[in-house]
Amino acid sequence: MVLVWRHCVESRNITCRNAYTPSAEPAMTRRTNARIAGIAYLLYIAVAFPSMLLSDRATAGNDIAAKVVTMAQHAADIRLTVVLSMVGGFCALVLAVTLYAITRDQDRDLAMLGLTCRVAEGVIGAASHPATLGLMSIVTAANSSSSDTGAVQALAAFVLNQPWTISAWFFALGSTTFSWLLLRGRMVPVWLAWLGVVSSALVAIALPLQIARVLAGPATQLVWLPVAVFELVIAVWFILKGVAPPLEARQQEVR
Repeated sequence: MVLVWRHCVESRNITCRNAYTPSAEPAMTRRTNARIAGIAYLLYIAVAFPSMLLSDRATAGNDIAAKVVTMAQHAADIRLTVVLSMVGGFCALVLAVTLYAITRDQDRDLAMLGLTCRVAEGVIGAASHPATLGLMSIVTAANSSSSDTGAVQALAAFVLNQPWTISAWFFALGSTTFSWLLLRGRMVPVWLAWLGVVSSALVAIALPLQIARVLAGPATQLVWLPVAVFELVIAVWFILKGVAPPLEARQQEVR
């Protein structure tokens, strides 16, 4: 009924479609969503770094032939990497839903855009897992038989060179959008929201430059440091402090 009522109101006054509409959800739901988002942030970080370390170790080598040999020797690491990446993808989906629930009263359209970007991040990241596991089975079988090593290496080159920057770009876009909504609604401290906007936007700009080979070297890693700081801080803030209602809602309550 609430959704129907909102639809009728928006149909009558299209020019006000992005104005604040009081949510029917209780305050506890906002706090619960904030806590879940905070936990998802921390879990995402907790699985991302071990996953990257394991992946680097399991695919080490100067050329593709050496990487194939290393993969055959670290099959367990590859499988664990996939499991950790699956958990990270699920965290992206959880963040998509909870951050949408937190920010939708500020601007439903932008919140939906942020949700879509974070869902794309999780889905695109998960799409590479079947190929990785398939390659792992082929590499393991080739290591114990006289299979065509040239074909195996060609397949490995294709799978291992898949750009992770695509899903990361959608992450950056979603993070920028949600941070902007948190800033507009003054739902978290202004300095923290600005940190999220600037750091996420920086990554969103840097990744296409990296794909185009315009940006390279240590700079491609350094741009991630402000985002990591932002996510750690906002995760703790969400868990301990929760999130305030949008500024317009608080002003209406005062009136």
